Amino acid sequence: MLEQQHRYLKTKLAKGSALAFLVAAAATLAVGAQAAAADDAAASAAASSPAAATGTPGTPGEPKVQDPYLAGWLRLTPDRSPKPLKPGVDYGMDPATGKFVWPKATPEVHQGQRFPGELTTWDKNSYTKNVKVLAFYPGVDSPFHAWNNIADFDGHRYLYIHDRDYLRIMDVTDPANGKVVYSRGGVWGPKGSSEPFDPNNVHDYLGGATIAWSKKLGKPVLVASFEIGRYGLMTEKIDQPDKVAAQRHYNSLKGFRVYEMDGPLPGQWKLLATRTTDYRHPDAPIGQQQGSGSLDAPEYYGGKYMIVSSAPDDSYALTEYPNYLYSPGYQVWDMSDPANPVFLTQISVPGQILGNKEDEDAYLMNPRAGNRTSWMGSRNPIFLPRPLENGGKIGFGAMGGLGFYSFDLTNPAKPKILGNVNTPPSYAGTEFDNADVSQYARTGYVLTNGYPMNRDCYEPFKDIYVIDARDPSHLKVATTLPRPEVPKGAPFTDFCQRGGNFGPKRANAIGQPGTWRQGIVPYSFYNAGVQIFDVKDPAHPKIAGYFVPALADESQLPSYTLGKGVFAIYTEYDRNIIWAFTENGAYALSTPLLGAPVTGMPAKPWPPR
Repeated sequence: MLEQQHRYLKTKLAKGSALAFLVAAAATLAVGAQAAAADDAAASAAASSPAAATGTPGTPGEPKVQDPYLAGWLRLTPDRSPKPLKPGVDYGMDPATGKFVWPKATPEVHQGQRFPGELTTWDKNSYTKNVKVLAFYPGVDSPFHAWNNIADFDGHRYLYIHDRDYLRIMDVTDPANGKVVYSRGGVWGPKGSSEPFDPNNVHDYLGGATIAWSKKLGKPVLVASFEIGRYGLMTEKIDQPDKVAAQRHYNSLKGFRVYEMDGPLPGQWKLLATRTTDYRHPDAPIGQQQGSGSLDAPEYYGGKYMIVSSAPDDSYALTEYPNYLYSPGYQVWDMSDPANPVFLTQISVPGQILGNKEDEDAYLMNPRAGNRTSWMGSRNPIFLPRPLENGGKIGFGAMGGLGFYSFDLTNPAKPKILGNVNTPPSYAGTEFDNADVSQYARTGYVLTNGYPMNRDCYEPFKDIYVIDARDPSHLKVATTLPRPEVPKGAPFTDFCQRGGNFGPKRANAIGQPGTWRQGIVPYSFYNAGVQIFDVKDPAHPKIAGYFVPALADESQLPSYTLGKGVFAIYTEYDRNIIWAFTENGAYALSTPLLGAPVTGMPAKPWPPR
């Protein structure tokens, strides 16, 4: 194990000036981002002379890049780019077994890589085991992604479905008869969206958000992450200097905003605070803020502490991903007053900061260094088995190709790395993207996984690892969750043949109503739908149920959006309902594995008062 390292950088934010009220159109909660940070020495060196810290671009034998941090990463790393593979030769179906032989390593690609034996049309069958469909709502989500939240107001339950410029709010008090009560963004059909979307001109990137009850305010607050968009902006950072410069000077906030919610609709929200995750320059205007912003949904429960995934400055540059410039770490913020968030500390792990020798050495020891493919750093905040305000002291971080980490958060302002574990490289696709900590208090085990990015199984399979964290300072891989079983009667013998993406995405989202169910964990699994795992004994898991919906086709959506299947789930544990989101709509599901569904309001409102 590499010698544990961590850095703490603090700054005092100036009190914000009076903030304007959020206009009705400002359903611009937007999330995500990359924030960068470094220790004082690395930060000062990079800030004073980034070219000196990172090398001179244009060295013979290397691409000529204008960005000094990108040039420094190139000078540091060898070129180990994976070579394209030939379907049916280097990977594909084994006719003797009917099983798919997976690639060992592949580059990230944006087009399908069909192989002999793959179905020639989209499978229109659906398959179920221990799952019932309560309703299907076509076209209520984006065909690319879905972040979700739920909030109860005046005896009604509202489901929020959002992605970039897209927001739908549904009244799902009766999940079998939901109604759209607010809509912003285009409606998708076979010719695309009804509204044009230019990813290069998004001034409020709509991404992940968290809704929590503020005891101080006596009402819900919404914290929305603002990050650099990950799609449509850049495909290969080495070859696109203009795109790199545009991300360095991004035309939207890099950080987060806090809203007070006086009702379910955006016109009823008031902007309380805006913060950049570039904490060294808290007053930097949009276009001059460094780092990534805040990625995905903040880890926040309405109390004192909030954790976000972020790279605070441009020195967090040690990452291979072709269309991303940052290696995000974590930030802890004091939210005692939601109208005045105060930065507490930045957390990094070994191998993130360019210009710091210890980080660079740790990075070069990683077998992924130079593959020009792997995501390095976090994509989500630290996962907490218990909120810090409620006595939580341990957190877990999925750090992409850097591995899986445990943290001591006894003093959230001075966190400590406890342990880490990594696995053999599995790229393209992401590694250690997320974690499920729902079973940790009972068992001491944590689930974690990456997810596929390439279509047609053109990358190694992404396992869901079962991590033995009973001793958080000595993490171990205990086993993996079983791979989905091909349903009887299916016109394929391996899910790869179904086309599109096959592999796990995520399990429990931040802010799902109710409490986690012990022994049962549902996962979105792309073209294998929703897979529900029995983890009563995490060391011996099994599949207890599934719902695999029919795949959308070209009569419903453009071909470039197809093949994802279920790319997000959101579980109402207080009503025993799973929401499954696909390219062409959302399913409301029930399963006896969770219990009988509640079709009205739950016993207690969400978020918890």
